[in-house]
Amino acid sequence: MAKSNKKYKSIEETLWDSANKLRGSVEPSEYKHVVLSLIFLKFASDKFEERRQELMDEGKEKFIEMVEFYTMKNVFYLPEESRWSYIKKHAKQDDIALKIDTALFTVEKNNPSLKGALPDNYFSRIQLDVSKLAALIDTINNINTIQDKEQDIVGRVYEYFLSKFALAEGKGKGEFYTPKSIVNLIAEMIEPYKGIIYDPCCGSGGMFVQSMKFVENHQGNKKNIAVYGQEYTNTTYKLAKMNLAIRGIAADLGATAANSFLRDQHPDLKADFIMANPPFNQKDWRATDELTDDPRWDGYEVPPTSNANYGWILHMVSKLSQNGVAGFILANGALSGGGTEYEIRKKLIENHLVEAILVLPQNMFYTTNISVTIWIINKNKAERKVKLNSIEKDYRDRKDEILFLDLREMGAPFEKKFVQFLQSDIDKISGTYHDWQQRNNNYQNIPEYCYAATIEEVKKKDYSLVPSKYIEFVNRDENIDFDSKMSTLQKEFAELLKSEEQSKQELLNVFKELGYEIEL
Repeated sequence: MAKSNKKYKSIEETLWDSANKLRGSVEPSEYKHVVLSLIFLKFASDKFEERRQELMDEGKEKFIEMVEFYTMKNVFYLPEESRWSYIKKHAKQDDIALKIDTALFTVEKNNPSLKGALPDNYFSRIQLDVSKLAALIDTINNINTIQDKEQDIVGRVYEYFLSKFALAEGKGKGEFYTPKSIVNLIAEMIEPYKGIIYDPCCGSGGMFVQSMKFVENHQGNKKNIAVYGQEYTNTTYKLAKMNLAIRGIAADLGATAANSFLRDQHPDLKADFIMANPPFNQKDWRATDELTDDPRWDGYEVPPTSNANYGWILHMVSKLSQNGVAGFILANGALSGGGTEYEIRKKLIENHLVEAILVLPQNMFYTTNISVTIWIINKNKAERKVKLNSIEKDYRDRKDEILFLDLREMGAPFEKKFVQFLQSDIDKISGTYHDWQQRNNNYQNIPEYCYAATIEEVKKKDYSLVPSKYIEFVNRDENIDFDSKMSTLQKEFAELLKSEEQSKQELLNVFKELGYEIEL
């Protein structure tokens, strides 16, 4: 197994190096569509050829060009001009970009489930260097996407590229990708084992992929999950449809890319599970006179136009079924503050909807270094049953508590300047959450890590959901920003050194503030 993983990693790195050769003529935000489209074509072709050979081996040669005999096995039918062998044969010709565009168009035309998923006249439009494109095709040609039935090779390559592109695009971009370890944590906490799962801002579909992996890891049946989502950005919408198609996940992402607030494509949906990573602190998400009477706000104040955080919360609350549970990510600013957001937060707490708040480490996201929060919203905190591995878990009687977890000291370095959760971290966090839900004797409040606060305690804190207001901190004062204070003291010390007229006592005082007792 270790040998196989080493070989697989080599494929990833080789592909990335090949993709990087496109730099210069194509921006990172553009060439991800080039690479991922070609990987999709290679995967679809490998599956097609495998099924075609299977039909021939069964003596069904007369059916090998009939679409139905492929779709019945969840395989995309590919006319000759869409097959990888055709692309590879013409890779060094001047019109290869046009041929790839034609291949993608034809695949989509012949497979209704891919409608709106593939780039339209993309390769011809961006005018790629033929030699560089041919080199990329050669590299992708070396991947046998279906050789190892136990390894999701193409899915993992796709995921690797999504994360790499999110890194490459930098701050303010890359919203299409949520770090996998965070998605894994949410899935392990809310346990999307059966029913309808929904993501109103689904990006490239990572929440759905990890939900299905959760079901597989716990010996569940993926057929028991129905997937619904929506995505605002057209190119990201296409990435999601490709990503899900590669994994064989059937999903309803709406007829087209659209804004979930202004054009909700699933207005009557009631989901058993919601997983989402909405845009952080989204401004001007609606005009002042828009959506003021929207039924999604029933029973609450209308969310302010200045920030969409509570618009997203109420949108998701309105989509939950009677026993539905949601896990989503928001900027920390949503945990406190006044005005309309305060009134909405107060009602959410009094309505016993807020189940858990987890503050995450800094530098987990590729697009921002701020610390953010996972919220768990549960429509039925009083009683919820989950059946996994034939073992029924009974979660009850947590209606009058909210679990707070501070995870800022957890995680491991990743890609030099980022942080990700290890599987051991995810096991610990989700274990703590489930022990608390089940009133398991294993649960206890732990300083600097977790605290189960009663609703009365939260009321006394004026409905703040900031974890540090409840979790006990033994060795540090959470009300002091030590980094800022140290930076200020260092600047003051530097200024003192520059001045010959500063007194000895002033220097002593500075050192004392820094925690040092010295003699001059």
